[in-house]
Amino acid sequence: MADAVYLNPTGKTTFSEAPVSRVSDFVALLKPRVMTLVVFSGAVGLVIAPGVIHPLLAVVAILCIAVGSGAAGAVNMWYERDIDALMSRTVNRPLPAGRVAPDDALGFAIVLALFAVLLMGLTTNWAAAGLLALAILFYVFVYTVWLKRRTPQNIVIGGAAGAFPPMIGWAAVTGDVSLVSLSLFAIIFLWTPPHFWALALYRSGEYARAGVPMMPVVAGARSTKWQMLAYTFSLVPVSLLPYALGAAGLFYAVGVALLGGLFIVSAMRVLREPADVGDRRARQMFGFSILYLFLLFGLLLADSLLRLAV
Repeated sequence: MADAVYLNPTGKTTFSEAPVSRVSDFVALLKPRVMTLVVFSGAVGLVIAPGVIHPLLAVVAILCIAVGSGAAGAVNMWYERDIDALMSRTVNRPLPAGRVAPDDALGFAIVLALFAVLLMGLTTNWAAAGLLALAILFYVFVYTVWLKRRTPQNIVIGGAAGAFPPMIGWAAVTGDVSLVSLSLFAIIFLWTPPHFWALALYRSGEYARAGVPMMPVVAGARSTKWQMLAYTFSLVPVSLLPYALGAAGLFYAVGVALLGGLFIVSAMRVLREPADVGDRRARQMFGFSILYLFLLFGLLLADSLLRLAV
C-alpha cells in the first residue's frame, strides 16, 4: 500500500500507510449538519418563488444545492486540516484524524462541485448554476483561502457564501434574481456574524492557539458582544422585507418579529454576562441562532403554503 502524507491529531505532518477510509468519513467531509440548514433555506427559496417547476426537477435542484454545499465544505476541510488538528471541536474530523488522505478529499470535493454545477445548469437553468458556482468559489477562495486567517471580518464578508442557497432555489424556478431573493440573502448575511461570534466567544482560546483572528481574539469579548447586539437589531427590519415586498403574509411578519425580539434578548443576555462566570449564555445563543434561522424559513414556508390554501 502506498505511503501517504497526512496530519495526525497533534497537527504534525507524518508519513504513514494510506488511511483506510469509510463511506462515513467522506460523508463527514461534506459537513452534513451545516448542509441541513443550507438545504432547507434553498428549498424554501425554491418553494416560495413565483412560477412552476416539475417536482422531479425541484428535487434535483435541492440535491445540487446540497452537493455543492458539501463540496465547498470538503475543500474547506482540506485547506484547514492544519488548524483543525489544533482545536478540540475539529480534531476528530477525517483529515486531521488521518482517516482520509488529503489528495482523496480534494479530488472528491472537486468532482462533486463540478457535478453539482453542471447538473443544475442542465436540468434547471444556468442562472441557478452560476449562482451555485459563485457560492462555492466564494466560500473556497474568498472566505477559506483569503479571509479566514487574515482578518476578524472573515465571518462578516465570508458569510455571504452561506447566504446564497435561497437565491439559488429561487433562480432554479424563475431563472433570475429578484428583490425578494436578495432579501433572503440579506437575512442570512446579517444572521451569520452573531451566530458564529457566539461560537467564537466560548472557543476563543482554541482559535487563538490555531492563529485564527476571530473577532473575540482580536477585538476582545466585550467589543464582540456589542457587535453581536448591533447585528441582531439590524436583522429584525431586514427579516421583515419578504413581508414588505409582498412575498409573505401577516403570519410570517408576526412570527418573525417575535423571533427577532427573542434573538435580541439572547444577545443582550450575552452582553450582560459577567466575564468571570464563563460563556454559558454564548453557548445558549449559538444554539438558539440555529433554531432561529430554521424557524424563520419555516415560517416563510408555512406562510406560503397557507396563502396557497386560502
